[in-house]
Amino acid sequence: MAYGKGSVNKVILLGRLGKDPDLKYTPSGAGVATFSIATDLVWKDQEGNQKQQTEWHRIVAWRKTAEIASNYLKKGSQVYIEGRLQTRSWNDKNNITRYTTEVVADNLVLIGSKMERAETSAEIPPPMDELVPAGPDAAPEPSEDDLPF
Repeated sequence: MAYGKGSVNKVILLGRLGKDPDLKYTPSGAGVATFSIATDLVWKDQEGNQKQQTEWHRIVAWRKTAEIASNYLKKGSQVYIEGRLQTRSWNDKNNITRYTTEVVADNLVLIGSKMERAETSAEIPPPMDELVPAGPDAAPEPSEDDLPF
């Protein structure tokens, strides 16, 4: 990723999916998966009571990362995401400009044991110990012999 001098746009999240990823394909055939993950901030107030604040993050993954997310992530799955913030705008049916800010996932790592992942999937996914690159600046796709599944 190239950014301007003195500029960084980097997001790191570790959270759980609120629902299964939604995988669609662009007219050119590129996969795009969208899903939300929740992160929690936990603290104790002055009286010693535990408090919790949940923050929801909209995630967008492209190409191979989108397909991996769709195949192996399910509601409740824990996932580590690295990416960048992106804000998009559009005009709704009443011609009002709307905005959304999302994290474009450059890398994702499935977290949890094989058993935890198997409970949320029809099949046991393989372990993923490496980050999965995505996006236009990603490393070339590995050959079929290099794939862990």
